[in-house]
Amino acid sequence: MNTDPLTGEPLPPTAIQRILYLAPKVHVYQIPPLTSTKGYQASSWTADPKRQIFTARLRILETSIPSPTATDDSAEKVSTTLLLEDPSSGQLFAAAPYTAPNIVEQALDSSRFFAITVVGEGRKAVLGMGFEERTEAFDFNIALQDARRALGFEPNPNAAAPGRKAASKAAEEPKRDFSLKEGQTISIKLGGLKGRRERREDDSKSPEQPKSEQDALFSIKPPPGSGGGFLPAPPSAKSVKEERRRSRQSFEPKPEDLGFDDGEFGEFQ
Repeated sequence: MNTDPLTGEPLPPTAIQRILYLAPKVHVYQIPPLTSTKGYQASSWTADPKRQIFTARLRILETSIPSPTATDDSAEKVSTTLLLEDPSSGQLFAAAPYTAPNIVEQALDSSRFFAITVVGEGRKAVLGMGFEERTEAFDFNIALQDARRALGFEPNPNAAAPGRKAASKAAEEPKRDFSLKEGQTISIKLGGLKGRRERREDDSKSPEQPKSEQDALFSIKPPPGSGGGFLPAPPSAKSVKEERRRSRQSFEPKPEDLGFDDGEFGEFQ
């Protein structure tokens, strides 16, 4: 039968307990009073070997007690307790109910040492606790993080968001059948088709779009009298020489043009 870790009293038969973390050996120290609001310095209690008072076994125990009248898990009572026990006999040395995050505070100068608030016989005390390996301290922090989420100190990232709940609720609703039954028909009126057709015809009769520069160049009409054909081919070299020869003959001056007279008998011929 499960028992209360603080009082040793038996718990209801429906109570469930599980161990979140177990370390076979941790060192417990008597630490000086806190002198700074920043936190605890492990060097202030580890430098003096006389401050180490005990070597204990550490257990983080979670206890869940469902409500007898509840129908869901939200009404169950969950508690977490850190237990420092004798490693050989299992006898309880000190207990620290994890009721707030500051019950366990990590030292400022070391990741292996912590200050925990324990209770016993109606009194509270702060003890130093140290792990021999950093991996053990890391696993201890992970277990505390899970405990904080279960206790509601931190939000649970695995909890369903309101949007997911709404989506799941919608998925649970039965689907409606909108398919046509045998013999059923659907008539659809397509309004506005005539107006669209007229607009398309008007668009087809709209003025032509501006032409490109190349199209405009070839669309220019030829000058009057050109016949719309191409320019004549240039004359050949032979025809040019013949034209020059005829020009010299036609423009060669005659004697009478120069003021000479052949006379009556043609003596200047």
